[in-house]
Amino acid sequence: MRQRNCNDEWVSSADDLPRALADALSGFIAYEQDQRRRSPHTVRAYQADICSLLTSCAHAGASIMSEISLALLRAWLADQHARGLSRASIARRASVARAFTAWAHERQLIETDPGARLASPSVTRRLPTVLDSGQAQRLMEHAAVASDDGDPISSRDRAVIELLYATGMRVSEACGLDIDDVDRQSRTARVTGKGDKVRVVPFGAPADQALQAWLEVRNHLVHPASGAALFLGAKGGRLDPRVVRGSLERLTGQAQVPRIAPHALRHSAATHVLEGGADLRTVQELLGHASLATTERYTHVSVERLRAEFTRAHPRSGA
Repeated sequence: MRQRNCNDEWVSSADDLPRALADALSGFIAYEQDQRRRSPHTVRAYQADICSLLTSCAHAGASIMSEISLALLRAWLADQHARGLSRASIARRASVARAFTAWAHERQLIETDPGARLASPSVTRRLPTVLDSGQAQRLMEHAAVASDDGDPISSRDRAVIELLYATGMRVSEACGLDIDDVDRQSRTARVTGKGDKVRVVPFGAPADQALQAWLEVRNHLVHPASGAALFLGAKGGRLDPRVVRGSLERLTGQAQVPRIAPHALRHSAATHVLEGGADLRTVQELLGHASLATTERYTHVSVERLRAEFTRAHPRSGA
């Protein structure tokens, strides 16, 4: 239902915002998309967050950017809390709001930046879900057996999950690969990550064997729209990450290992490489992290697993 604010403006969506606020929203989204090179998913999330913020401000009477105050930003976040959003979601929205007001300040749409004093709720960082090395091995073995009849879909699924685990790449990065991005002679893949940053990652013999098996049957799914895409969907188009998620959930269930999403294979790869003796900088390069702090959380996973094994095995580990 549409609501009327005190300036008698009708507000329910971006199209209904006061013109100055709508223009600011459009400018910020264009900046994030064209200059910051954010992914389409991130751009959509930013647009929804800032539209929500500006709608809240408009309901409170703001019709131009200079009328957006710290009090209005805090009221918006309080409303997010009242709606039952998690602390992590509220913290993310606060971060987007700060980015928006900082952008507006840089472009002199506002004289002072109210978001600079907008606090975020503290968030306890959860350790990423990982398979242990035995579970990962069982999953890969099951995928190989499931594809031994040469079925194109099964062969593709095996190749995808082998490559995800071998390289630690994101599922969107795997689905975005073209055939020429993979050099099987050197066993490397050229990956385009966030911000269009390109990195080269290695993979081992098992992933190479899975890729060979897939490439031998890929032509069964080829369609005029397939282009150079390495991995194809059932109708011949580029493989959708959501299909990978469904396939992985099915395969993990059949292999009787914890049911995981594709991103957990990335977490598992990073953890197992660190446990194998690699340094953090190497893992940072492998995963394509902009900040080493992001990579450091995998050391926490290893410590927690060590603690769990110590508690289980040491006779004097109890209180």
